[in-house]
Amino acid sequence: MNFGVPKEVRDLESRVGLTPAGVHALVSAGHTVYIERNAGANAGFSDDNFRAVGAEIVYSAEEVYGRADVITKVTRLAAKEHNLLRSGQTVLCFLHLAVASADLIAALRARQVTAIAYEMIQTDDGALPVLLTASEVAGRLTPGIASGLLSSTRGGRGILLSGVPGVPPAAVVIVGAGVLGANAARAFLGLGSQVTVLDRDPQKLRRVDELFRGCATTMFATEYNLNRVAEFADVLLGAVLVPGQRAPVVLKRSMIRRMRPRAVLMDFAIDQGGCAETSRPTTLRDPTFIEEGVIHYCVPNILAQVGRTASHALLNATLPYLYEMGQYGADEAIRRNASLARGVNIAHGKLVNQPIADALGIAVEE
Repeated sequence: MNFGVPKEVRDLESRVGLTPAGVHALVSAGHTVYIERNAGANAGFSDDNFRAVGAEIVYSAEEVYGRADVITKVTRLAAKEHNLLRSGQTVLCFLHLAVASADLIAALRARQVTAIAYEMIQTDDGALPVLLTASEVAGRLTPGIASGLLSSTRGGRGILLSGVPGVPPAAVVIVGAGVLGANAARAFLGLGSQVTVLDRDPQKLRRVDELFRGCATTMFATEYNLNRVAEFADVLLGAVLVPGQRAPVVLKRSMIRRMRPRAVLMDFAIDQGGCAETSRPTTLRDPTFIEEGVIHYCVPNILAQVGRTASHALLNATLPYLYEMGQYGADEAIRRNASLARGVNIAHGKLVNQPIADALGIAVEE
């Protein structure tokens, strides 16, 4: 099978769809991998690194899309990539189709593409193995970003996350006790911050309590409690997820208005529409804005800040599925592997995923 890895085109995106380790594995299994020139450069992988493990370097995105049966990338396709798709091709990426532009959906359908959303690949026990790795990285990355946003020179409250003897640490509130929320809690606690975690699932709160031996305060995510924590949060982190759906708006404008001036809101659900009423997407080039006196950080591709780590983590989660597709072909691999099948949003141009169809308000196609 021919796999293709185009260079990501979104501004300051540093991740790459396959690392040299992934190329080596696929080439060793008898497949051909086409890598667009400099596709991995921003993640620290040179073209020579890819050539050394058997990749074929091509000099344009057009050539990658023209030769590959399966395209593996990171972010969903930008407008300039729509016309490069070929009929019958399979594309894997973080798709977030529920909040995607209508022109992307139209392009995937018109060109009879099979589109697999990494964030919706789901095992029988409900785990999201590809999204999990991204959430782990994002959660652990969060304190470094929050620290900078709190600094006086960035317009923040001028608070040290850890505090010092005689001066209390920053109060960090995390809404959502999933993988991202739990990893963020771990990282903030490691720095000495005061951490409060809210969720609507008592089992997740119990897991957080056990995992951190009571060092994190846990609260049920009622509207009353969200209003309470907003009043004392120096950093408010939104980490709410409904797989395949637009993120529910759980942080109302009235809650944000209660926050301290120059406090920080980080909305990690922004790639699925955002979980705060005041959120709107920002970029790594211009990552923040102020709304209701609160610094908002709403960058969908936050992991591009650690492109090398994030690319390795992505490969670890996706390689088994790519192997299977190479061995059996995309359609047969989807038929054999229920986890992979749950990630299929569009199959040969037809919308086949019920949660996505519900989110878009259109019918599933047979």
